Amino acid sequence: MRSFFKVFFACLLALIIFTLIGVFLLAGTVGKIARNQVPKVNKGTVLVLDLAEHFAEQKQDKMFGLGGEGNEDVPGLYEVVRLLHRARTDKDVSGLYIKANGSGNGFAAGEELRTAIRDFKASGKFVIAFGDRMSQKAYSIATAADKIYLSPHGSLEWSGYSVDYLFLKGTLDMLQIKPQIFYAGKFKSATEPFRSDRMTDANRLQTTIWLNDLYNDLLSTVSAARSIDTATLRNLATTGAIRYAEDAVAAKLVDGVKYDDEIKDEIKTKLDIDKLEKINFLSIGTYREATSSLASSSRGNIALIYAEGDIIDGKSGEGNIGGETYRNLIRKARLDQNIKAIVLRVNSGGGSAMASEDIWRELSLARKDKKPVVVSFGDVAASGGYYISCAADSIFALPTTITGSIGVFSVYPDMEQFFRNKLGITFDGVKTGPFANTGSISRPMTEEEKQRTQHDVERIYAMFKSRVAEGRKKDTAAIEEIAQGRVWTGYRAKEIGLVDRFGGLQQAVECAARMAKLDDYTVRELPETYGFFEKLFGRKDPAASYTSVMREQLGDDYFRVYEQLQKVRRMSEAVQARMPFEMLIR
Repeated sequence: MRSFFKVFFACLLALIIFTLIGVFLLAGTVGKIARNQVPKVNKGTVLVLDLAEHFAEQKQDKMFGLGGEGNEDVPGLYEVVRLLHRARTDKDVSGLYIKANGSGNGFAAGEELRTAIRDFKASGKFVIAFGDRMSQKAYSIATAADKIYLSPHGSLEWSGYSVDYLFLKGTLDMLQIKPQIFYAGKFKSATEPFRSDRMTDANRLQTTIWLNDLYNDLLSTVSAARSIDTATLRNLATTGAIRYAEDAVAAKLVDGVKYDDEIKDEIKTKLDIDKLEKINFLSIGTYREATSSLASSSRGNIALIYAEGDIIDGKSGEGNIGGETYRNLIRKARLDQNIKAIVLRVNSGGGSAMASEDIWRELSLARKDKKPVVVSFGDVAASGGYYISCAADSIFALPTTITGSIGVFSVYPDMEQFFRNKLGITFDGVKTGPFANTGSISRPMTEEEKQRTQHDVERIYAMFKSRVAEGRKKDTAAIEEIAQGRVWTGYRAKEIGLVDRFGGLQQAVECAARMAKLDDYTVRELPETYGFFEKLFGRKDPAASYTSVMREQLGDDYFRVYEQLQKVRRMSEAVQARMPFEMLIR
């Protein structure tokens, strides 16, 4: 009888929960219709692109998103590009309004957005960019607009780029934690935060080169768009000449200063509507909702696989690339006779070397099966991110992509003194062999253990180089010259043969179609996104909501420290093919 009541009440509770969810969704939908909030693309619609919004590789669903401003799902970067391409021929869309305060996206993503905006503008429709305090990254994208305006009391950041690394050695010294570090490649700077309190000469050299590559790209982009020579632009930054909005106007970096209401009046003039009439603004997310879906076909003959985040062992969670998950995902696409080509979109600074090898293996098998494999690099495709890519038939990148970093390392913390001197904790135990507890945090490694670990790191580094040499059709000596953990921009990576072509994801998909001899094709996007109930009942990483709360509470700068400490813990679990923790470029 007790068992009956347990089952009965469990079923009753489930029924109540599902009923409440249904009522909530129905009420929200009815309310939205009652308030006439169903998005419509009427004649004279103006799309709104907020550059401060982060566009991940795949769309971000909101659990209770019921449409309307602020509630729509956030489209992925590739979706935004395709939506702008669609809008250029949409007779009801008259123009594009760009909110250009900050940029929530990386340099390469910014390039893809800028190219898509130029493509939209080529249709003859107007594009206006406006910002109160416009960052350099946002401004770089905004240069694709017809007109760029600042608020009269606003500002334009124009000072050049800087990069900051976080170093933890001082903290570890204070805590009496000794990181036992093993690495291969003199430029492999991912271990520097543990072993130094400042940049090494090798890291300073490579960072100076790639940061100046990014800066030169900014200068050339602005020079072409605003007809100002790069020497003048560089001098404006060096002298700190651009302090106020009127300085930016005088230097011809922007077209004028206007308040928000004046911007709206200009748009109304372009739409040829009365000043009292309301503009039909639609965010890019709402436009996605209002038009037919760009969702991928479940029977597509090109598999587009997104690989974004850290590469980890095991199954994927929110925002990372699980070796087991992606091995199975690629294998399924490889063995599916309906799939004629694979496109891998990589936006990753790497992670587990073992997981990277597993993913590399499946892609190399697909290539051996005569199934074309094309890789498209996003903002970052370095270390393990490059490892998983090097088996491709062709690699696409953008000049501002960060790539390379062919090198590996391993970190094993010795926390014996921390536990004994700071916490009063000591350890003792029994083992059946001298290497039974190698890597334990409770004691320092022996010299023999260190030698064995360094040998393991060098062995994996040699394997990494051989994979690259095989994929790029070069000998390992040539790869060693450009490896050693060195970071490259896409611009230099193309020169040294690490990538094949410049182009975004659309160009990579088109290349895959040509290689597979497909005149007409559909794209299947993987991994498949989760639906409402799967999110609600935990099919995604349960830590995801906790992480978002932590970011909101700590703020970006403090969360960055927290996040890097979390990565320290994961690094001690396996040999890593990983970029420096994080490059904060301002």
